Amino acid sequence: MENTQNKLYSVLLYYCYAQIENPEEYREKHHLFCVENNIRGRIIISDEGLNGTVSGQIEDCEKYMAYVKSDPRFAKTEFKIDYHDTHTFAKIHVRYKPEIVHSSLRHLDPNVKTGKHLEPEEFKKMKDQEDVVILDVRSNYEHALGRFKNAITLDIDNFRDFPEKVKDLEHLKNKKVLTYCTGGIKCEKASAFLLEQGFEDVYQLHGGIIKYGMEAGGEDFEGKCYVFDNRIALDVNKVNPTIVSKCHVCGTPSDRMVNCANPSCNEHLAICEECGWELDGACSVECREHPEKRPYDGTGYYQKNTNGYNPYKGLHRKPNKDLIQKLHGEPTDSCV
Repeated sequence: MENTQNKLYSVLLYYCYAQIENPEEYREKHHLFCVENNIRGRIIISDEGLNGTVSGQIEDCEKYMAYVKSDPRFAKTEFKIDYHDTHTFAKIHVRYKPEIVHSSLRHLDPNVKTGKHLEPEEFKKMKDQEDVVILDVRSNYEHALGRFKNAITLDIDNFRDFPEKVKDLEHLKNKKVLTYCTGGIKCEKASAFLLEQGFEDVYQLHGGIIKYGMEAGGEDFEGKCYVFDNRIALDVNKVNPTIVSKCHVCGTPSDRMVNCANPSCNEHLAICEECGWELDGACSVECREHPEKRPYDGTGYYQKNTNGYNPYKGLHRKPNKDLIQKLHGEPTDSCV
């Protein structure tokens, strides 16, 4: 994780399970605050709470965190804070969704029952005990890039597939199960579901891999941590770092994550620099020859076109006189 030296921007990762009675109304207010304070990123507002990853100048992020916590419903929100040279997002998206993480487990409320939270140092002390198993609840592309040493990984493309895979873990019911994910949000419901299925001793890494790297040095996390912003992959382990991912093309060790230059494919894969240039940013010869293949600049990252980007897009879903006037720079009734 990076420190604040010469860094002007913060990157915030957070979630909070809390009942929101009028999520669309709150979504509009939240979106407007982000626009007015130059906060960018992806935020989900739901009846069950909020979940986001955002970036902004350090002082703007301070205002944002204070704004979120000023609402009694979200006063307990814990922010994982990293630092960067620039925004890690090009746009702001604040969306309403039925769940703050798509799990197919909407009946579970982590505020009622969930796995025991372990702080990073507690997780570090427990993870190698004989009666403990470490369970990665993330998707294939995430744990392919990095995972805890000796962790059990699941063959899932999306977290919503997690419940089906729990059937394969029946033999672990007599173990202490330590779950982990990127920032902690998936573990809230994953651990709750394990308890519902008869697992009795279930824990979760509080704050996820990100907090573990910040507070416990990342020891025994092998590879890098996949993140959902323009950075793509983060170094976590300062103690005994390794590379576990392999180049999709040649099989040599590589944690260089790229998007296939063929937009119809767009797979996110580890591809070494040599193969990247050889295939001109594509993941295969077929993708290299695709007529719509994007120009490759050596990074494997393709910024979405922001021409004509309007940060107010999607702000108002229903007629709102004050908001519409505000968009056009007209005085609102409250300002007159």
